[in-house]
Amino acid sequence: MSKKTNYSYIGIAAVILIFGIIFIPEIVDRISNGDVVRDDSRSGSIHDKVDDTELMFLNINGEPKKVPPFSFVNQNGDTISNKDYEGKVYVAEFFFTTCPSICPKMNRNMVDIQGDFQDNNDFGIASFTINPEYDTTEVLKDYATQYKITHPNWHLMTGNKDSIYQLANVGFNIYAGENPNVEGGFEHSGNFALIDKNGYIRSRSDQFGNPIIFYKGVISEEEGFDEDGEREEISLLKQDIKKLLAE
Repeated sequence: MSKKTNYSYIGIAAVILIFGIIFIPEIVDRISNGDVVRDDSRSGSIHDKVDDTELMFLNINGEPKKVPPFSFVNQNGDTISNKDYEGKVYVAEFFFTTCPSICPKMNRNMVDIQGDFQDNNDFGIASFTINPEYDTTEVLKDYATQYKITHPNWHLMTGNKDSIYQLANVGFNIYAGENPNVEGGFEHSGNFALIDKNGYIRSRSDQFGNPIIFYKGVISEEEGFDEDGEREEISLLKQDIKKLLAE
C-alpha cells in the first residue's frame, strides 16, 4: 500500500471523527427534544394516531360524501328514514339474520358499542338487512331480543331489496351482494361506517394521511387481533364517536 493511499485513509478517518464530535451529539439532542421525528410509516398504524386529531371526510369527486335519503321499516314496524338520524352520530352496517359467519361477530361488537352510549340520545345505530325477503319486521324483532338490542335509536331495517343494495353499494360504498355459491347465499363487507350529525361519512386517517373510510366490525376489543394479525378497530370507533358527539 502506497503512502498516498495511507494518507487518504487517514484523511477520511479524520473527517468521520470530526463529524462524530460535532454533529452526532447535536442530532441526539434534537431527537431528544422532538425536533427530529423518526419515520415509522412502515410499521405505524392508525392506532398510533394522536386521539385529538380531526376526523376526515370521505370525499367523492372533491365533495364530502353525504348519506343519501333512505326510508325503511324497523323491527317495531315503524318507518325510519335518514331524517330520524339528523342531529345524531350513528354507526351503520349491512347484515342478515341468518348469516353463518361474520354478522354475529359484527352485532356482538355493536352491542358492545351500544353499552358505551346507552344513555346518549344523540347516538344511534342503523342496521340494514341485505335479505329483506326473509328478514321481516317480526324476524328482526326476534333478532333484537336475542342480541339484547335496547338502545331506542338502534333500528334494524328492512324494505325493498334494490333500494337497500343501492344504499349499501352507492350510498355508503359498503359492498353487499347475493351469491348462491357462498355459505348463507349473500356476501357483504364486515365494516362499519361512522356518520356525523349532518349526515356525512367520517373517519380518522391512516399513517399516510388518507381516510381509513370504514372501521373493521368483526374483531372485538377483547380479542385484540384476528387470526391474520389484523388489529381491532372497535376501540378507535368508540373514540371517534365521542369526538363527533362533542362537535
